[in-house]
Amino acid sequence: MTPIDRLIIEFDTALRSVVGGANADRPTPNFQSNTKHSLDAAERKHAAGLMRVNHVGEVCAQALYQSQKLVARDPQIREMLEHSAQEEMDHLAWCETRLKELDSHTSYLNPFWYAGSFAIGLLAGLAGDKWSLGFVAETEKQVEAHLENHLEKLPIDDQRSRAIVDQMRIDEIEHGQAALHAGGATLPEPIQKIMQTISKVMTTTAYKI
Repeated sequence: MTPIDRLIIEFDTALRSVVGGANADRPTPNFQSNTKHSLDAAERKHAAGLMRVNHVGEVCAQALYQSQKLVARDPQIREMLEHSAQEEMDHLAWCETRLKELDSHTSYLNPFWYAGSFAIGLLAGLAGDKWSLGFVAETEKQVEAHLENHLEKLPIDDQRSRAIVDQMRIDEIEHGQAALHAGGATLPEPIQKIMQTISKVMTTTAYKI
């Protein structure tokens, strides 16, 4: 592809991440038929808040992978990041679909989340492939813990959201392991703590806005 082609594709990805319309290659996971009508109003609101947080996480994931791809030195690493980004796009579409089913909305701050994550991913990528991959691995490790927490917090009868979150968790584990196997370095503990703090701010805000 020409640089113009790549620019158009990246812009389209950013637009779909921020304003909606993501396309999934895989069907939405579903343990059983489960609609919004099986949940009461409080449960729907809580489930929507959690799924909005998950959607924001996928908006951030798209920005991180897109920026890291731009500066990856090794073509094989770039290809690996592209594969993971596509699976994250599935997650983005699934969460968006579930939010619509719950009569809710994505975060109004998505442009902010995307821009901030893109800048962070660019910095990680410029530090070198081993640190970029290490950043991916640590991010996915924290996301895995966050998704496990959501599986505990989601309404017990919301099997559709649970199916989505569980498949997301499985994919995130694979992405983190792939990054480590490709040569990712362990990030210094202070950076891990900073990432946890940023994540806490994001999840707390996205649940409501």
